[in-house]
Amino acid sequence: MKRKGPKYDKIIDAAVSVIAMHGYHQSQVSKIAKQASVADGTIYLYFKNKEDLLVSVFNEKMGSFIERTGEELREKSSAIEKLSTLIDMHFRLLDDDHELSIVTQLELRQTNRALRAKIGEVLKRYLVLIDIILQEGMNEGVFNQHMDTRLARQMIFGTIDETATNWVMNDHRYNLPKLAQPVHQMLVNGLSNNADVS
Repeated sequence: MKRKGPKYDKIIDAAVSVIAMHGYHQSQVSKIAKQASVADGTIYLYFKNKEDLLVSVFNEKMGSFIERTGEELREKSSAIEKLSTLIDMHFRLLDDDHELSIVTQLELRQTNRALRAKIGEVLKRYLVLIDIILQEGMNEGVFNQHMDTRLARQMIFGTIDETATNWVMNDHRYNLPKLAQPVHQMLVNGLSNNADVS
C-alpha cells in the first residue's frame, strides 16, 4: 500500500467530506473516488478497503493533531496552562473543520468493534498527553496527590469529547472554542489539591 503523496491526501480529504455528508455506511468507495477526482481502482493502491480508509483518516488527522499539541504543550510551563492549551486546541481543530468533527464525533462511533479498536490505538497517544499533564500537576502540587489518575484521565477526555459531541449534535450552532475556558475551569476545580472531599 502506498501511504503518502498528493493523491493519498486528496483521498483522505475526500473521505472526510463524503462520510460527513452521507454517513460511513452510505459512503461507497466510488463516491469517495469521485470526490477525490480519481478512478475507483486508485483508492485500492492506497487503502485495502473502506475500513482501512476510515482508520487512515483518523490516523492522519488525529495523529498530526497529537503531534502539534505535544509541541505546543512542551512550550507551556505549568500543568494548568497545558490543560488549557489541550482543551483549546481540541475545540479549535473541530471548529475549523466541521466535516471532520462529524466524522470523529458521530460516524466513528457507529463502526464495528474491530475498527474502533484500531482507532483506539491512535487515541492512546492522546491519552498519554493527558497523563503527562496530570503527573506534572501532581508534581507541582496543584492537582490532588491522591487522585486516581486513570479516572482523572477519563474525566478529562470524557468531558472534552462529550462537549464536542453535543456541539456537533446541535449542528455547530454555537461557538465551541468559547467553551474551552469554562470547561478548563471546571476540570481544574475538580483536579485541584484543594478539592479533596474524602
